[in-house]
Amino acid sequence: MPPVTDVGGVRVGIVGGTGPQGRGLARRWAEAGVPVVIGSRDPNRADDMAAQIGAGVAGAANESATEGSDVVVITVPWQAHATTVRQLEPYTRDKVVIDCVNPLGFDERGPHPLAVAEGSAAQQAQALLPQAHVVAAFHHVSAVLLADVRLDTVDSDVLVLGDDRAATDLVIGLVDVIPGLRGIYAGRLRNATQVEALTANLIAINRRYKSHAGIRITDV
Repeated sequence: MPPVTDVGGVRVGIVGGTGPQGRGLARRWAEAGVPVVIGSRDPNRADDMAAQIGAGVAGAANESATEGSDVVVITVPWQAHATTVRQLEPYTRDKVVIDCVNPLGFDERGPHPLAVAEGSAAQQAQALLPQAHVVAAFHHVSAVLLADVRLDTVDSDVLVLGDDRAATDLVIGLVDVIPGLRGIYAGRLRNATQVEALTANLIAINRRYKSHAGIRITDV
């Protein structure tokens, strides 16, 4: 494996950070010494969630969390993705933006991927944020496991995709500081479509086997 990129001094802002995945990532990064700002449309809600998580985490409105951070993480529901990302454009220029969003639908037959005009949520984010460096990551990590205070580690690999080498290396570094997680470069941003869609399969597995399945890449 290549050496881990140093993430010392990197401040992370999590847009939609009061949701399950956002607050789970906030807790894990804060425990690893990475300063985090939880963003929300309601800054009071963000403050309350930050207080629940504890030291190393602050709360703010989404715009403020984005503006005051070096790396921005998008964890909002797919239905709010385009609107939220578009509003953040002035605050993301020249920054690394991690898009974790999975465009999924649910019906009586279970979860299924949704078609996205740009190809994927991550590609949509890059189209809306032309001056940012968008990286796709964290699609397959269980929010339940991230938030479980009883677990010291989360056993999973994280596929990291992007078109800027320095940006993907930085995100891999942020993955690797979370005990149990391992960041794996998985190609250009154009390959995010199938990575996002795979989440539907993992949800189906979890429902069938009452689990919180992740993925592991062999021989790397």
